[in-house]
Amino acid sequence: MKSKGNAADEGRGNGITRSVRHVEITEAAGQRVDNYLLGLLKGVPKSRIYQMVRRGEVRVNSGRVKPTYRLALGDKVRIPPVRESAAGVLSVFGSRDLERLEAAVIFENDALLVLNKPAGMAVHGGSGISFGVIEGLRQLRPGARLELAHRLDRETSGCLLVAKGRAALLELHTGLRERAVKKRYAVLVHGVWPGKTRSIRLGLLRFVTASGERRVRVAQAGKPSRTDFEVIESLDRATWLRARPHTGRTHQIRVHAVASGHAVLGDAKYAPASELALASELGIRRLCLHAEGLTLSFAGEQLRFSAPLPDDFRQAWAALHEYGDSLDAQHGTQRDEG
Repeated sequence: MKSKGNAADEGRGNGITRSVRHVEITEAAGQRVDNYLLGLLKGVPKSRIYQMVRRGEVRVNSGRVKPTYRLALGDKVRIPPVRESAAGVLSVFGSRDLERLEAAVIFENDALLVLNKPAGMAVHGGSGISFGVIEGLRQLRPGARLELAHRLDRETSGCLLVAKGRAALLELHTGLRERAVKKRYAVLVHGVWPGKTRSIRLGLLRFVTASGERRVRVAQAGKPSRTDFEVIESLDRATWLRARPHTGRTHQIRVHAVASGHAVLGDAKYAPASELALASELGIRRLCLHAEGLTLSFAGEQLRFSAPLPDDFRQAWAALHEYGDSLDAQHGTQRDEG
């Protein structure tokens, strides 16, 4: 990659503020401009990068582009003044969070890292969040080119794929696009799920509420989506399911579950208020959705990864058991275990 023009750096505090740069593309042909900038401007929040592109601060061949624009050989990219950390990564994670991330790594080699992402931790910064898993991993692996291969909701725990380098990222994206990456989730939902297995095929449409919140709803005009659900264990008032999404839409499992009349436990975005009240009463403080397994072909090998169920997920199920037992005792009934 060749740089032209003024590229003076000024050290300010713990970071570096760079003046306008003009970069000629010699290696990143075919890469989206947003992903290129995310890789180049390590430590700059994702929200800031998208803001620069939307406002026209980033220009390609002197013209405005969308974040999805794919770079070509010889393109000249204008990069506006932006503040980066001296080490290329903003030191935003405390030592305890870094320890949690390091302990959550379940597989790693020269091309791939797999993480059992904790619930409540965003995968990246943006939308009011200054940092996330990928920023923390870059702190732990300085110099490594780490990129998210896919995403999990902030409230969802479990298997998360991280690529080391562009070649690995492209192979993972190909597998995801061709649906060769198989995902398996553990889900706790309200109520008794009908039957042993059930395939939900409902189109999903993303929209923005009046308050600016991004959501998803079932709609005929939505993108085709399919989730297969299998009952693992049933109680009178809740069901443990295994979900296998065949498509990868935003909030897919959560919206398919609630559309079937059985919201995910602890789902503050989609569950009815009465069900949220029950979760709160039982001390359930998390979304009971966990990406427990991944199967994929990568670099000529068939790989399988499993993320152990978190303690708070198991505790939520135990609380539901105790709740059912206490109600049965109050009514003098005996319940068959599922």
